[in-house]
Amino acid sequence: MYRSIIVFLLLIFNQEISAQIKKRPLEELIIAQAPGWTVVKQMIDSATNKVEVLPADSVRARTALYDLQMNSQTPLGAVTLNTGGILVDHGWIRILGSGSAKFERGIMEWHRKLYPAQNPGYIIVADDAIGGFYLENGGGLGDDIGKIYYFSPDNLEFEPMSLGYSAFLSFCFNGDLENYYKGYRWKTWKKDVSALAGDKIFNFSPMLWSKEGKEIEKNARKAIPAEEQYFLNLDLRKQLGLEKIDTIGHE
Repeated sequence: MYRSIIVFLLLIFNQEISAQIKKRPLEELIIAQAPGWTVVKQMIDSATNKVEVLPADSVRARTALYDLQMNSQTPLGAVTLNTGGILVDHGWIRILGSGSAKFERGIMEWHRKLYPAQNPGYIIVADDAIGGFYLENGGGLGDDIGKIYYFSPDNLEFEPMSLGYSAFLSFCFNGDLENYYKGYRWKTWKKDVSALAGDKIFNFSPMLWSKEGKEIEKNARKAIPAEEQYFLNLDLRKQLGLEKIDTIGHE
């Protein structure tokens, strides 16, 4: 069932055919007795990592859910409807929701900003402070539809995590993030990341994928717009010959 929802979702992302598909009304998407948010909230309450749930504006959240076309029974639909976003580990990981004053990037608003006229075959569901992006696969990254990939800044590869969205939330809330990001956290990262705006990401020089960039304490860093870093990563993949031109990415 969830796989079919993902396929349908990716169809509506493509504006060329979206006009041909009748969107489901909010009344069908908001399921009052659905356990979706209850389950996610329980995960948050028992989290071992620091988690901050940003408040959702009801109008904005309902609009976001309608644009997403995923019902509130699903974990992704529940996060979209009930949060403006979720910040994990002092904001090191930012999980996209419907957007808030502290984290303006609503999941569908930002997706359409990145891809106004094409379908990349995935949707970005979260990112991190060092320029990594978490994607839910809709067929553009392989046959494992619904699984999460990490677009890693240290090698510019789309790394399969073998996790669905719910398991990804559990990874964020309870995973050993210190070990997962080993070598990429500098001494003052908590202070610096806590002060980082939700629409910004740290850009490093030398870049993290380079040999010189592996010495994180020596790297210069500056905050740049998240979309700038995202497209820079895609362009660098092409320049380094990591993928064929225009198979993934912007034109």
